[in-house]
Amino acid sequence: MKILVTGGSGFLGAHLIPSLISNGHDVFALARSTSSSDRVRALGATPVHGDLDAPDTLSLPPIDAVVHAAALFRFAGPREPYFQANVVGTKALLAAAREAGAGAFVYISAAAVVMDDRGTPIRGVDESAPTHPESFSAYIASKSQGEAEVLAANAPGFRTIALRPPALWGPGGPFSEQIPTTLEAGRFAFIARGDYPYATIHVDNVVEAIRCALDSDAGGRAYFISDPQTITFREFVADHATAVGLSIDGVRSVPYRLAFGAGRIMEYIAAIRGDHGDPPMSRTMVRLIGREFTPDDSAARADLGYVGATTRSDGLRSLADGAHKGR
Repeated sequence: MKILVTGGSGFLGAHLIPSLISNGHDVFALARSTSSSDRVRALGATPVHGDLDAPDTLSLPPIDAVVHAAALFRFAGPREPYFQANVVGTKALLAAAREAGAGAFVYISAAAVVMDDRGTPIRGVDESAPTHPESFSAYIASKSQGEAEVLAANAPGFRTIALRPPALWGPGGPFSEQIPTTLEAGRFAFIARGDYPYATIHVDNVVEAIRCALDSDAGGRAYFISDPQTITFREFVADHATAVGLSIDGVRSVPYRLAFGAGRIMEYIAAIRGDHGDPPMSRTMVRLIGREFTPDDSAARADLGYVGATTRSDGLRSLADGAHKGR
């Protein structure tokens, strides 16, 4: 197939593009800058100039499918840019994909779309749960709205699927790099000690799920995907620390409500100062990592044939190998 990938120069794209090419597909990658073009070309894809923030730039070559992995993901900041990138940009890409003859559109959504504003612990949730398009979190709200646009576009000859990964990890990933960095700097704190089940997904398992979605006949619905083994958030952090020679001994913990309130204050201060980066803590960050979260991905396993072949031990071994090479 001829497949267009967005977000090709990012963490997931760097794993997805070589996998698709090795599977015999011709891969195009949307790129809005020279540096992005160079990165996707180095991965083996053909860059296609375009910017999701500027819909009139989206002119795609003839293609069979789209994998839409690009998104604005931050923990704070003004709301409008999230909706421009994650909703308006997605709608524009859907239109461009149909115009280019694509028969399938795979959207990388987020498992967090089912997280409510109250901080309710979520156990064994499936795809029947409501999403939260009006969430206080601009990220959760915009991803919920973007997903809804994708699923509503499903039609004969244009099959759409949304995949919902939880916390994405692996060598070079933001999550897997930030945990050791903040631990080493003494800036990391657990919420409620992190003693709650917490679903994650290794980047190679997301790639597996995408390939399954492209090969399936399913359309018009969303699917949770996650690693086969669920552990606590504390264990997840401890494993990352151990992989790079660090320890979580002595790491402090704060209650959820206190962390949420502190996040609100830090967001306000960052906005007043006009900071470009995220504050040390935010309400979205606390919501995403501070409560039990275990989605049920049995539908993806039954309908798409998703397995999650990369085990946690395999993923941690690759983290340790990467840390060793970096020394």
